[in-house]
Amino acid sequence: MPALPATSREWHLVSRPHGWPESKDFALREAPVAEPGEGRILVRNLHFSVDPYMRGRMNDVKSYVPPFQLDQPMEGGAVGEVVASRAEGFAPGDHVLHFLGWREYAEVDARQATRVDGSAAPLSAYLGVLGMPGLTAYAGLFDVASFKEGDAVFVSGAAGAVGNQVGQMAKLRGASRVIGSAGSDEKVRLLVEEYGFDAAFNYKNGPVAEQLQAAAPDGIDVYFDNVGGEHLEAAISSLHPHGRVTLCGMIAQYNATEPTPAPRNLAMVIGKRLRLQGMLVRDHEALQPEFVRDVGGWLRSGELKYQETVVQGIENGAEAFLGLMRGENTGKMVVSLTR
Repeated sequence: MPALPATSREWHLVSRPHGWPESKDFALREAPVAEPGEGRILVRNLHFSVDPYMRGRMNDVKSYVPPFQLDQPMEGGAVGEVVASRAEGFAPGDHVLHFLGWREYAEVDARQATRVDGSAAPLSAYLGVLGMPGLTAYAGLFDVASFKEGDAVFVSGAAGAVGNQVGQMAKLRGASRVIGSAGSDEKVRLLVEEYGFDAAFNYKNGPVAEQLQAAAPDGIDVYFDNVGGEHLEAAISSLHPHGRVTLCGMIAQYNATEPTPAPRNLAMVIGKRLRLQGMLVRDHEALQPEFVRDVGGWLRSGELKYQETVVQGIENGAEAFLGLMRGENTGKMVVSLTR
């Protein structure tokens, strides 16, 4: 085994953002690297994930996941190579998925690591299409939204890691129409030309309700919500009676410093008998085998496509997250530490 480095660089949250996070809220620091303890493995991270939900963990509030601690390494999905092991079932050279990202080396409880096969798919794919975002799309569409063949589906944030998968999965399972919204004309073209959406629009080009009505004149049955706000209001207006909404993300208000108005048409939920349901992907882990089977098959056949926005170098980790919040990614945003 090669000698371990003396130190590892890791990103710390040093101040809690008020509104939009800034570079000054983060610091790249060095920490010592030690041999793993009993039942643990030492992993050299090759790629780590930055995700919108991490913005919520930067606030000191009680939520479904504890907040990041100040002056401590942040966490998130990562995939890497085992370089030392004191855990049965793991050996140097194995590739694993775990949750101690934002750092070069991670000492991981082996019970919290999952072996992955780099020959079956690129390792970074286990952070996206074959990872948490992919399972979110799969469970949110088929389980939470009770999608059925013939449904018309609207997806907001459709060029992101979750949204583009939702749209493609809906088409693969027989949706009558799939509509997406995104934040640039380039992303709109990608949704239609690359991912097979029937229609897409740039939400910055005009009122969302008007653009959705034009894209789905016959209405929609399912709305997969990554954005909230104006998008949710527009979807409620376009949904058919007994329509279903998966509330997955509210990125439009993650950085708000004042309370944001709820959709002004919530009363329509009653008359239309709509179902609005929030989701956390961790509630759907039982779907993992089915998800890997279906998505793996779609990837091998070329029916399901995905893109990644890769930022090179741990020193650019915080900027990658800030870029994600500004919508600079297409598909999954990944920070790569490979040399």
